Amino acid sequence: MLVLWATYFALTTLRSMVMEFDLQFELAWRRLAVTAMGVTMTIVLWLLLRLFDAKSLWIKISASCLLALPVALAIGQVNYLVFKDMEAAYQQAYAEKYNLNLRRDEAGNLLVDVPVRRVGPAVPGVPGGAVDDDDDVVGSESVIIAGAETYADFWRKLLDVALGRYFLLLAWASTYFALLAGVQARASQRREEQFRSAAKAAELRSLRYQVNPHFLFNTLNSLSALVMTGKADRTEKMIQTMSRFYRHSLANEPTADVALKDEFDLQKLYLDIEAVRFPKRLVCVFDLPEDLEEARVPGMILQPLVENSVKYAISPVARTVTVTLAAREEFDRLVLTVSDDGPGVPQGASHGFGIGLANVRDRLEARFGPDIGFTSAPVPGGYRTEIRIPLTRFATRHD
Repeated sequence: MLVLWATYFALTTLRSMVMEFDLQFELAWRRLAVTAMGVTMTIVLWLLLRLFDAKSLWIKISASCLLALPVALAIGQVNYLVFKDMEAAYQQAYAEKYNLNLRRDEAGNLLVDVPVRRVGPAVPGVPGGAVDDDDDVVGSESVIIAGAETYADFWRKLLDVALGRYFLLLAWASTYFALLAGVQARASQRREEQFRSAAKAAELRSLRYQVNPHFLFNTLNSLSALVMTGKADRTEKMIQTMSRFYRHSLANEPTADVALKDEFDLQKLYLDIEAVRFPKRLVCVFDLPEDLEEARVPGMILQPLVENSVKYAISPVARTVTVTLAAREEFDRLVLTVSDDGPGVPQGASHGFGIGLANVRDRLEARFGPDIGFTSAPVPGGYRTEIRIPLTRFATRHD
């Protein structure tokens, strides 16, 4: 609103200077007083309009039209009172400039005294008679050049000024409500983003929590088999490795990203557990370039893929199977692969899309949206799953 009234003051002052009005200083300070009053009354209007911020648009429009009217009349009244004496000042300046005697009578009429001269005898052929240049002024006569201001004149002047201020205030109110709508829209957008973020976090948490019970179920089955066969040393080693695995995996926030190096370390612990079950059949290969160690990935995202390799590649066969975890960068994207040289997917197998591959795919989509690549299929000589996600890195390493 300060900008609005400052613009009004600047434009009216410029107009006064261009038209070369007299008494510029007297006009300027009066105009400044009216501007200050305009700012004050606009603040009052703003406080009133704030009561309607949460209302519908048509109520805001109606409130603006109704509340701006008395405010405009008040500004118009102030303008009238402040500039009222300027009319007399201009009349006095005009009289001095042209050597006239201007005054007002008791009724308020504006009079001018005009001289009365003696007129000579009528001359034939000269309309109105002859006038002798040497005739003297015999007196003066007061002539009314402007009537006294009436009540109707007062209201006409007041409404003329107030009407201009009224539309000025309506323009300001429109701008205010437009800016308010923008602020409310941005606030609504932020709330919607917060709700989406909360829903997304809940979804990620739910998907992450599906992994741990599934892994625990499989590991307990392995422990049970070792106990039943009387392999106490291997059972103890598996329990110790399980302890390290859960201490490592539960230390992170379920919805948080982890460094790729930490994710590979976690899978090493898991495969150490499985190595207790398959000491001669399981061979692990980890290919992690040093420049990708700080790449960000969802926690335990590789867990179901590694479990599938153990379940479908190692358990069904009696020979040695190599499980490979690899990472590489391609065109600013992180490519992760989990592969094995096992028999592939046995006939009639569910292909892991219950909790395994479906969980990984859903978590990736919840975290990155559609900007992912996910393929999982048998390949010549085994099975391969590939993940492609945007490559981002942690700024600093937190151990």
